[in-house]
Amino acid sequence: MKISVLGTGYVGLVTGSCLAELGNDVVCFDVDRAKVELLCAGGVPIHEEGLPQLIERNVRTGRLGFTADAARAVHHGDVIFIAVGTPPGEDGSADLQYVLAAGRSIGRHMQGFKVVVEKSTVPVGTAERLRAAIEEELSARRSEGDHAAGSGLRELPLALVSNPEFLKEGAAVDDFMRPDRIVIGTEKGVPGQLARDIMNRLYAPFNRQREKTIHMEVKAAEFTKYAANAMLATRISFMNELANLAEKVGVDIEQVRRGVGSDPRIGYSFLYAGLGYGGSCFPKDVQALVHTAATHGQHLRVLEAVSAVNEAQKQVLVEKIVRRFGEDLAGRRFAVWGLAFKPDTDDMREAPSRIVIRALLSRGAEVVAYDPVAMNEARRVLATDLHDRCDLLARLHYAQAPMQAVEDADALVILTDWKAFKSPSFSALKNALRQPLIFDGRNLYEPDIRNQGFDYVAVGR
Repeated sequence: MKISVLGTGYVGLVTGSCLAELGNDVVCFDVDRAKVELLCAGGVPIHEEGLPQLIERNVRTGRLGFTADAARAVHHGDVIFIAVGTPPGEDGSADLQYVLAAGRSIGRHMQGFKVVVEKSTVPVGTAERLRAAIEEELSARRSEGDHAAGSGLRELPLALVSNPEFLKEGAAVDDFMRPDRIVIGTEKGVPGQLARDIMNRLYAPFNRQREKTIHMEVKAAEFTKYAANAMLATRISFMNELANLAEKVGVDIEQVRRGVGSDPRIGYSFLYAGLGYGGSCFPKDVQALVHTAATHGQHLRVLEAVSAVNEAQKQVLVEKIVRRFGEDLAGRRFAVWGLAFKPDTDDMREAPSRIVIRALLSRGAEVVAYDPVAMNEARRVLATDLHDRCDLLARLHYAQAPMQAVEDADALVILTDWKAFKSPSFSALKNALRQPLIFDGRNLYEPDIRNQGFDYVAVGR
Protein backbone atom coordinates (compact mmCIF):
# COMPACT_ATOMS: atom_id res chain seq x y z
CA MET A 1 0.00 0.00 0.00
CA LYS A 2 1.24 3.52 -0.76
CA ILE A 3 1.49 5.56 2.45
CA SER A 4 2.47 9.16 3.11
CA VAL A 5 3.27 10.53 6.55
CA LEU A 6 3.23 14.29 7.11
CA GLY A 7 5.58 15.11 9.99
CA THR A 8 8.80 13.42 11.09
CA GLY A 9 8.70 13.78 14.86
CA TYR A 10 8.43 10.83 17.25
CA VAL A 11 5.05 9.72 15.98
CA GLY A 12 5.66 10.35 12.28
CA LEU A 13 9.06 8.67 12.11
CA VAL A 14 7.94 5.63 14.09
CA THR A 15 4.68 5.31 12.12
CA GLY A 16 6.36 5.65 8.72
CA SER A 17 9.27 3.34 9.54
CA CYS A 18 7.10 0.62 11.05
CA LEU A 19 4.60 0.68 8.18
CA ALA A 20 7.52 0.40 5.75
CA GLU A 21 8.79 -2.57 7.77
CA LEU A 22 5.43 -4.25 7.09
CA GLY A 23 6.08 -3.99 3.34
CA ASN A 24 4.30 -0.73 2.51
CA ASP A 25 5.73 1.95 0.21
CA VAL A 26 6.15 4.95 2.53
CA VAL A 27 7.17 8.57 1.98
CA CYS A 28 7.65 10.83 5.01
CA PHE A 29 7.33 14.60 4.54
CA ASP A 30 8.54 17.48 6.67
CA VAL A 31 8.68 21.22 6.12
CA ASP A 32 12.07 21.27 7.87
CA ARG A 33 14.48 20.74 4.97
CA ALA A 34 17.46 20.35 7.29
CA LYS A 35 15.73 17.47 9.05
CA VAL A 36 14.84 15.84 5.73
CA GLU A 37 18.44 16.16 4.55
CA LEU A 38 19.63 14.59 7.80
CA LEU A 39 17.24 11.66 7.37
CA CYS A 40 18.20 11.19 3.72
CA ALA A 41 21.86 11.11 4.80
CA GLY A 42 21.17 8.33 7.29
CA GLY A 43 20.87 10.46 10.43
CA VAL A 44 18.04 10.25 12.96
CA PRO A 45 17.02 13.47 14.77
CA ILE A 46 15.64 11.77 17.89
CA HIS A 47 16.74 9.04 20.26
CA GLU A 48 14.40 6.08 20.09
CA GLU A 49 15.46 2.50 20.69
CA GLY A 50 15.58 0.46 17.47
CA LEU A 51 14.50 3.33 15.22
CA PRO A 52 17.85 4.02 13.46
CA GLN A 53 18.17 0.38 12.41
CA LEU A 54 14.56 0.32 11.23
CA ILE A 55 15.02 3.45 9.12
CA GLU A 56 18.34 2.29 7.66
CA ARG A 57 16.94 -1.11 6.66
CA ASN A 58 13.83 0.26 4.97
CA VAL A 59 15.61 3.11 3.20
CA ARG A 60 18.06 0.55 1.82
CA THR A 61 15.24 -1.65 0.50
CA GLY A 62 13.49 1.35 -1.06
CA ARG A 63 10.34 1.05 1.05
CA LEU A 64 10.98 4.28 2.96
CA GLY A 65 11.85 7.72 1.64
CA PHE A 66 11.88 11.32 2.86
CA THR A 67 10.94 14.55 1.13
CA ALA A 68 10.37 18.24 1.72
CA ASP A 69 8.14 18.37 -1.39
CA ALA A 70 4.52 18.48 -0.21
CA ALA A 71 3.10 17.77 -3.66
CA ARG A 72 5.20 14.61 -3.98
CA ALA A 73 4.07 13.38 -0.57
CA VAL A 74 0.38 14.01 -1.24
CA HIS A 75 0.49 12.47 -4.71
CA HIS A 76 2.28 9.39 -3.39
CA GLY A 77 -0.02 8.21 -0.64
CA ASP A 78 -3.39 6.55 -1.01
CA VAL A 79 -3.44 6.85 2.78
CA ILE A 80 -2.00 10.05 4.26
CA PHE A 81 -1.15 10.16 7.96
CA ILE A 82 -0.99 13.57 9.64
CA ALA A 83 1.58 13.32 12.45
CA VAL A 84 2.52 16.95 13.08
CA GLY A 85 2.82 18.67 16.44
CA THR A 86 -0.10 20.02 18.45
CA PRO A 87 1.69 22.22 21.01
CA PRO A 88 -0.26 23.75 23.89
CA GLY A 89 -1.55 27.29 23.54
CA GLU A 90 -1.35 29.84 26.34
CA ASP A 91 -4.89 28.95 27.42
CA GLY A 92 -4.12 25.21 27.51
CA SER A 93 -5.85 24.46 24.20
CA ALA A 94 -4.19 22.34 21.55
CA ASP A 95 -2.69 24.48 18.79
CA LEU A 96 -4.02 23.01 15.55
CA GLN A 97 -2.26 25.33 13.11
CA TYR A 98 0.09 22.59 11.88
CA VAL A 99 -2.68 20.01 11.55
CA LEU A 100 -4.85 22.41 9.55
CA ALA A 101 -1.86 23.50 7.46
CA ALA A 102 -1.28 19.83 6.61
CA GLY A 103 -4.93 19.56 5.62
CA ARG A 104 -4.70 22.58 3.34
CA SER A 105 -1.60 21.11 1.74
CA ILE A 106 -3.50 17.89 1.04
CA GLY A 107 -6.38 19.81 -0.52
CA ARG A 108 -3.95 21.85 -2.60
CA HIS A 109 -2.25 18.84 -4.18
CA MET A 110 -4.58 15.80 -4.07
CA GLN A 111 -5.62 14.38 -7.44
CA GLY A 112 -7.81 11.47 -6.42
CA PHE A 113 -9.53 9.83 -3.49
CA LYS A 114 -7.47 9.93 -0.29
CA VAL A 115 -7.85 8.48 3.16
CA VAL A 116 -6.60 11.18 5.53
CA VAL A 117 -5.67 9.85 8.95
CA GLU A 118 -5.33 11.93 12.11
CA LYS A 119 -2.34 10.44 13.93
CA SER A 120 -1.61 13.61 15.87
CA THR A 121 -3.36 13.94 19.21
CA VAL A 122 -6.21 16.36 18.55
CA PRO A 123 -9.32 17.59 20.38
CA VAL A 124 -12.77 16.22 19.70
CA GLY A 125 -14.17 17.73 16.52
CA THR A 126 -10.82 18.31 14.78
CA ALA A 127 -11.73 15.97 11.92
CA GLU A 128 -14.56 18.32 10.97
CA ARG A 129 -12.19 21.29 10.91
CA LEU A 130 -9.65 19.26 8.97
CA ARG A 131 -12.24 18.29 6.36
CA ALA A 132 -13.28 21.94 6.02
CA ALA A 133 -9.65 23.00 5.47
CA ILE A 134 -9.12 20.37 2.78
CA GLU A 135 -12.38 21.08 1.00
CA GLU A 136 -11.73 24.83 1.08
CA GLU A 137 -8.55 24.25 -0.92
CA LEU A 138 -10.36 21.89 -3.29
CA SER A 139 -13.08 24.47 -3.83
CA ALA A 140 -10.49 27.14 -4.61
CA ARG A 141 -8.87 24.84 -7.16
CA ARG A 142 -12.20 24.12 -8.85
CA SER A 143 -13.00 27.82 -9.10
CA GLU A 144 -9.61 28.31 -10.75
CA GLY A 145 -10.42 25.62 -13.30
CA ASP A 146 -8.14 22.88 -11.95
CA HIS A 147 -9.39 19.74 -13.72
CA ALA A 148 -7.66 17.48 -11.16
CA ALA A 149 -10.17 18.79 -8.61
CA GLY A 150 -13.08 18.16 -10.93
CA SER A 151 -16.28 16.13 -10.91
CA GLY A 152 -14.79 12.86 -9.69
CA LEU A 153 -13.54 14.49 -6.52
CA ARG A 154 -16.84 16.25 -5.95
CA GLU A 155 -18.58 12.91 -5.55
CA LEU A 156 -16.07 11.26 -3.22
CA PRO A 157 -13.31 13.70 -2.28
CA LEU A 158 -11.82 12.00 0.76
CA ALA A 159 -12.42 10.03 3.94
CA LEU A 160 -11.30 11.25 7.37
CA VAL A 161 -10.04 8.74 9.94
CA SER A 162 -8.94 9.16 13.54
CA ASN A 163 -6.25 6.61 14.41
CA PRO A 164 -4.65 7.81 17.66
CA GLU A 165 -1.22 6.55 18.69
CA PHE A 166 -0.52 4.89 22.03
CA LEU A 167 3.28 4.93 21.89
CA LYS A 168 5.59 5.29 24.88
CA GLU A 169 8.76 7.24 24.20
CA GLY A 170 11.69 4.89 24.62
CA ALA A 171 9.58 1.90 23.56
CA ALA A 172 7.70 3.39 20.61
CA VAL A 173 8.87 0.94 17.95
CA ASP A 174 7.95 -2.06 20.08
CA ASP A 175 4.60 -0.49 20.98
CA PHE A 176 3.79 0.06 17.31
CA MET A 177 4.84 -3.41 16.20
CA ARG A 178 3.14 -5.15 19.14
CA PRO A 179 0.05 -3.04 19.85
CA ASP A 180 -2.38 -3.95 22.60
CA ARG A 181 -5.15 -2.19 20.67
CA ILE A 182 -5.66 -0.28 17.42
CA VAL A 183 -8.32 2.41 17.59
CA ILE A 184 -9.86 3.44 14.28
CA GLY A 185 -12.55 6.10 14.08
CA THR A 186 -14.36 6.49 10.77
CA GLU A 187 -17.14 8.61 9.33
CA LYS A 188 -20.56 7.36 8.37
CA GLY A 189 -21.56 6.54 4.82
CA VAL A 190 -19.67 5.21 1.80
CA PRO A 191 -16.38 7.11 2.34
CA GLY A 192 -16.25 5.94 5.94
CA GLN A 193 -16.85 2.31 5.03
CA LEU A 194 -14.23 2.46 2.31
CA ALA A 195 -11.73 3.99 4.73
CA ARG A 196 -12.55 1.33 7.31
CA ASP A 197 -11.83 -1.43 4.79
CA ILE A 198 -8.54 0.20 3.77
CA MET A 199 -7.41 0.66 7.39
CA ASN A 200 -8.32 -2.95 8.16
CA ARG A 201 -6.09 -4.10 5.31
CA LEU A 202 -3.28 -1.85 6.45
CA TYR A 203 -3.34 -3.20 10.01
CA ALA A 204 -4.14 -6.81 9.12
CA PRO A 205 -0.62 -8.05 10.07
CA PHE A 206 -1.32 -7.11 13.69
CA ASN A 207 -4.56 -9.05 13.91
CA ARG A 208 -3.41 -12.55 13.01
CA GLN A 209 -3.47 -14.00 16.52
CA ARG A 210 -6.40 -11.99 17.84
CA GLU A 211 -8.45 -9.03 16.73
CA LYS A 212 -6.89 -5.89 18.19
CA THR A 213 -8.80 -3.31 16.16
CA ILE A 214 -11.52 -1.31 17.89
CA HIS A 215 -13.81 0.53 15.48
CA MET A 216 -15.75 3.60 16.54
CA GLU A 217 -16.88 7.01 15.32
CA VAL A 218 -14.27 9.67 14.58
CA LYS A 219 -15.12 11.86 17.57
CA ALA A 220 -15.04 8.89 19.91
CA ALA A 221 -11.55 7.95 18.68
CA GLU A 222 -10.32 11.52 19.19
CA PHE A 223 -11.77 11.46 22.72
CA THR A 224 -10.30 8.03 23.49
CA LYS A 225 -6.73 9.26 23.10
CA TYR A 226 -7.22 12.13 25.54
CA ALA A 227 -9.11 9.93 27.98
CA ALA A 228 -6.33 7.33 28.01
CA ASN A 229 -3.57 9.84 28.69
CA ALA A 230 -5.66 11.63 31.30
CA MET A 231 -6.24 8.36 33.15
CA LEU A 232 -2.53 7.52 33.20
CA ALA A 233 -1.64 11.02 34.38
CA THR A 234 -4.25 10.68 37.11
CA ARG A 235 -2.66 7.49 38.39
CA ILE A 236 0.73 9.20 38.61
CA SER A 237 -0.58 12.23 40.50
CA PHE A 238 -2.69 10.04 42.78
CA MET A 239 0.33 7.97 43.78
CA ASN A 240 2.44 11.07 44.34
CA GLU A 241 -0.21 12.50 46.66
CA LEU A 242 -0.17 9.26 48.64
CA ALA A 243 3.63 9.24 48.71
CA ASN A 244 3.72 12.69 50.26
CA LEU A 245 1.25 11.56 52.93
CA ALA A 246 3.16 8.29 53.46
CA GLU A 247 6.23 10.27 54.52
CA LYS A 248 4.25 12.11 57.18
CA VAL A 249 2.71 8.96 58.66
CA GLY A 250 5.87 6.88 58.49
CA VAL A 251 4.92 4.47 55.70
CA ASP A 252 7.04 3.19 52.79
CA ILE A 253 5.02 3.99 49.66
CA GLU A 254 6.74 1.19 47.73
CA GLN A 255 5.16 -1.38 50.04
CA VAL A 256 1.80 0.30 49.48
CA ARG A 257 2.34 0.28 45.70
CA ARG A 258 2.93 -3.45 45.72
CA GLY A 259 -0.13 -4.07 47.85
CA VAL A 260 -2.39 -1.87 45.75
CA GLY A 261 -1.00 -2.95 42.37
CA SER A 262 -1.58 -6.63 43.14
CA ASP A 263 -5.30 -5.96 42.76
CA PRO A 264 -6.03 -6.99 39.13
CA ARG A 265 -8.60 -4.21 38.89
CA ILE A 266 -5.79 -1.69 39.50
CA GLY A 267 -2.48 -3.17 38.31
CA TYR A 268 1.05 -1.81 38.74
CA SER A 269 1.48 0.47 35.72
CA PHE A 270 1.93 4.20 36.32
CA LEU A 271 1.79 3.83 40.12
CA TYR A 272 5.39 4.82 40.83
CA ALA A 273 5.94 7.78 43.12
CA GLY A 274 8.44 10.38 41.99
CA LEU A 275 8.71 13.89 40.61
CA GLY A 276 5.59 13.79 38.42
CA TYR A 277 5.05 13.33 34.72
CA GLY A 278 6.59 15.30 31.87
CA GLY A 279 7.16 14.85 28.15
CA SER A 280 5.19 15.92 25.13
CA CYS A 281 1.90 14.15 25.89
CA PHE A 282 0.54 14.04 29.43
CA PRO A 283 0.95 17.73 30.40
CA LYS A 284 -0.55 19.16 27.23
CA ASP A 285 -3.21 16.49 26.80
CA VAL A 286 -4.55 16.93 30.34
CA GLN A 287 -4.65 20.70 29.82
CA ALA A 288 -6.29 20.33 26.41
CA LEU A 289 -9.03 18.11 27.83
CA VAL A 290 -9.62 20.58 30.66
CA HIS A 291 -9.83 23.38 28.08
CA THR A 292 -12.27 21.42 25.93
CA ALA A 293 -14.51 20.92 28.94
CA ALA A 294 -14.34 24.63 29.79
CA THR A 295 -15.48 25.58 26.28
CA HIS A 296 -18.55 23.44 26.92
CA GLY A 297 -19.24 24.97 30.33
CA GLN A 298 -17.87 22.08 32.37
CA HIS A 299 -15.10 21.77 34.96
CA LEU A 300 -13.08 18.56 34.99
CA ARG A 301 -12.24 18.92 38.68
CA VAL A 302 -10.29 15.68 38.92
CA LEU A 303 -8.03 16.58 36.01
CA GLU A 304 -7.58 20.14 37.23
CA ALA A 305 -6.29 18.64 40.48
CA VAL A 306 -4.11 16.14 38.60
CA SER A 307 -2.35 18.98 36.80
CA ALA A 308 -1.93 21.05 39.97
CA VAL A 309 -0.53 18.07 41.89
CA ASN A 310 1.94 17.36 39.10
CA GLU A 311 3.28 20.90 39.02
CA ALA A 312 3.72 20.89 42.79
CA GLN A 313 5.42 17.49 42.71
CA LYS A 314 8.26 18.83 40.57
CA GLN A 315 9.24 20.99 43.57
CA VAL A 316 9.22 18.18 46.13
CA LEU A 317 12.92 17.37 45.87
CA VAL A 318 13.86 21.06 45.96
CA GLU A 319 11.91 21.42 49.20
CA LYS A 320 13.77 18.45 50.69
CA ILE A 321 17.12 19.94 49.69
CA VAL A 322 16.19 23.32 51.16
CA ARG A 323 15.08 21.70 54.43
CA ARG A 324 18.50 20.08 54.65
CA PHE A 325 20.74 22.98 53.59
CA GLY A 326 18.57 26.10 53.95
CA GLU A 327 17.37 28.56 51.34
CA ASP A 328 20.85 29.92 50.65
CA LEU A 329 22.75 27.29 48.66
CA ALA A 330 25.69 29.52 47.73
CA GLY A 331 28.90 27.51 47.84
CA ARG A 332 27.02 24.21 47.57
CA ARG A 333 27.65 21.86 44.69
CA PHE A 334 25.06 19.33 43.54
CA ALA A 335 25.53 16.43 41.15
CA VAL A 336 22.48 15.70 38.99
CA TRP A 337 21.98 12.30 37.44
CA GLY A 338 19.32 12.32 34.72
CA LEU A 339 17.97 15.19 32.61
CA ALA A 340 15.44 13.66 30.18
CA PHE A 341 11.86 13.52 31.42
CA LYS A 342 12.07 9.71 31.40
CA PRO A 343 14.70 7.08 30.58
CA ASP A 344 15.43 5.78 27.05
CA THR A 345 14.76 9.14 25.42
CA ASP A 346 16.47 12.50 24.97
CA ASP A 347 13.18 14.38 25.29
CA MET A 348 13.44 17.38 27.63
CA ARG A 349 9.90 18.66 27.17
CA GLU A 350 8.31 19.38 30.57
CA ALA A 351 11.17 17.49 32.24
CA PRO A 352 11.24 17.94 36.05
CA SER A 353 15.01 18.41 35.77
CA ARG A 354 14.41 21.85 34.25
CA ILE A 355 12.47 22.96 37.33
CA VAL A 356 14.87 21.42 39.85
CA ILE A 357 18.05 22.72 38.22
CA ARG A 358 16.75 26.27 37.91
CA ALA A 359 15.61 26.22 41.54
CA LEU A 360 19.03 25.09 42.75
CA LEU A 361 20.88 27.62 40.62
CA SER A 362 18.52 30.42 41.70
CA ARG A 363 19.46 29.72 45.30
CA GLY A 364 23.14 30.13 44.52
CA ALA A 365 24.19 26.49 44.03
CA GLU A 366 26.54 25.05 41.45
CA VAL A 367 25.16 22.11 39.44
CA VAL A 368 27.09 19.43 37.56
CA ALA A 369 24.71 17.36 35.41
CA TYR A 370 24.94 14.09 33.51
CA ASP A 371 22.54 12.12 31.33
CA PRO A 372 23.40 9.05 29.20
CA VAL A 373 21.55 10.34 26.12
CA ALA A 374 20.01 13.79 26.59
CA MET A 375 23.16 15.91 27.08
CA ASN A 376 22.98 17.78 23.76
CA GLU A 377 19.26 18.42 24.01
CA ALA A 378 19.65 19.45 27.66
CA ARG A 379 22.35 21.98 26.78
CA ARG A 380 20.05 23.55 24.20
CA VAL A 381 16.91 23.55 26.37
CA LEU A 382 18.54 24.72 29.59
CA ALA A 383 20.41 27.47 27.75
CA THR A 384 17.02 28.67 26.50
CA ASP A 385 15.45 28.37 29.95
CA LEU A 386 18.24 30.44 31.50
CA HIS A 387 18.86 32.89 28.66
CA ASP A 388 17.73 35.76 30.88
CA ARG A 389 20.05 34.72 33.73
CA CYS A 390 23.61 34.36 32.50
CA ASP A 391 24.77 34.29 36.11
CA LEU A 392 22.82 31.08 36.67
CA LEU A 393 23.94 29.49 33.41
CA ALA A 394 27.58 30.10 34.40
CA ARG A 395 27.09 27.80 37.41
CA LEU A 396 25.65 24.93 35.36
CA HIS A 397 28.21 22.39 34.16
CA TYR A 398 28.03 19.05 32.37
CA ALA A 399 29.99 15.90 33.15
CA GLN A 400 31.12 13.19 30.76
CA ALA A 401 30.34 10.35 33.17
CA PRO A 402 28.19 9.80 36.29
CA MET A 403 31.14 9.56 38.68
CA GLN A 404 32.69 12.71 37.23
CA ALA A 405 29.50 14.58 38.13
CA VAL A 406 29.55 13.53 41.80
CA GLU A 407 33.22 14.37 42.42
CA ASP A 408 33.38 16.73 45.41
CA ALA A 409 29.60 17.37 45.36
CA ASP A 410 27.64 18.08 48.54
CA ALA A 411 24.93 15.66 47.41
CA LEU A 412 23.73 13.53 44.50
CA VAL A 413 20.32 14.43 43.07
CA ILE A 414 18.66 11.73 40.91
CA LEU A 415 16.04 13.06 38.48
CA THR A 416 15.67 10.32 35.82
CA ASP A 417 15.54 6.57 36.49
CA TRP A 418 18.03 5.39 33.89
CA LYS A 419 19.09 1.76 34.28
CA ALA A 420 22.71 2.92 34.21
CA PHE A 421 22.13 4.60 37.58
CA LYS A 422 20.58 1.63 39.37
CA SER A 423 23.70 -0.28 40.40
CA PRO A 424 26.60 2.12 40.95
CA SER A 425 29.64 1.34 43.05
CA PHE A 426 28.34 2.71 46.31
CA SER A 427 31.79 2.67 47.87
CA ALA A 428 33.14 4.79 45.01
CA LEU A 429 30.10 7.04 45.25
CA LYS A 430 30.66 7.57 48.96
CA ASN A 431 34.32 8.41 48.40
CA ALA A 432 33.54 10.90 45.62
CA LEU A 433 30.90 12.90 47.52
CA ARG A 434 31.78 15.45 50.17
CA GLN A 435 29.21 13.68 52.30
CA PRO A 436 27.25 10.46 51.56
CA LEU A 437 23.96 12.20 50.79
CA ILE A 438 21.51 11.18 48.03
CA PHE A 439 18.28 12.94 47.10
CA ASP A 440 16.47 10.34 44.99
CA GLY A 441 13.53 11.73 43.03
CA ARG A 442 12.86 8.39 41.33
CA ASN A 443 13.18 5.94 44.24
CA LEU A 444 15.93 4.02 42.45
CA TYR A 445 17.39 2.51 45.61
CA GLU A 446 16.06 0.69 48.63
CA PRO A 447 16.01 2.51 51.99
CA ASP A 448 18.44 -0.05 53.41
CA ILE A 449 21.17 1.81 51.50
CA ARG A 450 21.27 3.78 54.76
CA ASN A 451 22.92 0.73 56.34
CA GLN A 452 25.91 1.45 54.08
CA GLY A 453 26.32 4.85 55.65
CA PHE A 454 24.29 6.92 53.17
CA ASP A 455 21.88 9.64 54.15
CA TYR A 456 19.15 8.66 51.69
CA VAL A 457 16.22 11.01 50.98
CA ALA A 458 13.60 9.64 48.57
CA VAL A 459 9.90 10.21 47.77
CA GLY A 460 7.48 8.52 50.15
CA ARG A 461 10.12 6.20 51.55
